[in-house]
Amino acid sequence: MNRENKRKLYEKGYYKTHPCTDSFTCKVCGRPVGAAGAGSNHRNHCPNCLASLHLDIEPGDRAANCGGIMEPIAVWVRKNGEWAIIHRCRICGQLASNRIAADDNPMKLISIAMKPVASTPFPLEKIEELTLLMGGDGSLS
Repeated sequence: MNRENKRKLYEKGYYKTHPCTDSFTCKVCGRPVGAAGAGSNHRNHCPNCLASLHLDIEPGDRAANCGGIMEPIAVWVRKNGEWAIIHRCRICGQLASNRIAADDNPMKLISIAMKPVASTPFPLEKIEELTLLMGGDGSLS
């Protein structure tokens, strides 16, 4: 093992201050993923399926022992207008937020953002009845 690889493994916070140029194969969709095209120095999820691995406790520390698949469950918009993905670990349930990358699949991002609208917790045909129950006049116009 060369000196640089030892630093990556053993120096605390190495990934916070150094670009991560490692490529990997996505554990979910099987696509090869490289660092190029992300628009930043840190690639932490697959641009195709948006899945990640549970590697960090704090961003860049590589201290998580879980190693589970982090599935994308939601998106949110930061104060500056930048989108971020909420990931949840399939094994331990930990939530994490990651910036979107420049080459992320836009259709996958939109489908995650629209999921609450597409699968409402109540039947849409009951919306007039629900509105009446909540004290509205029940009309949709």
